[in-house]
Amino acid sequence: MADHIKIHKADGTWVVRAGGAVLGESTNALELTEGSYPPVIYFPREDIAMAFLDTSDHTSHCPHKGNATHYSIVTKSTTIANAAWSYENPKEGVARIAGHLAFYPDKVTVEQI
Repeated sequence: MADHIKIHKADGTWVVRAGGAVLGESTNALELTEGSYPPVIYFPREDIAMAFLDTSDHTSHCPHKGNATHYSIVTKSTTIANAAWSYENPKEGVARIAGHLAFYPDKVTVEQI
């Protein structure tokens, strides 16, 4: 793993909300810190209401984590495009985030409760 990336179990209970609805709540979330970037909370997939997420055509690549698949959140009233991402096959040093989803904070609310 790159020395500037740290992953540990996030303290407490974390929730993700979009459009007023709770998409997930977890006591098993991971916190990833990478250099000077703000920490990112990764939710285990089993703690997210995946029925509201559709795989997007958008992808991205991180040289330290690998290729990311992006997801849009579909609600009754709107679609929030590319609101989440997941590293399906992350690089070896960050393998703990496999099976987890992270969310863009400008598109949804992620908070500790």
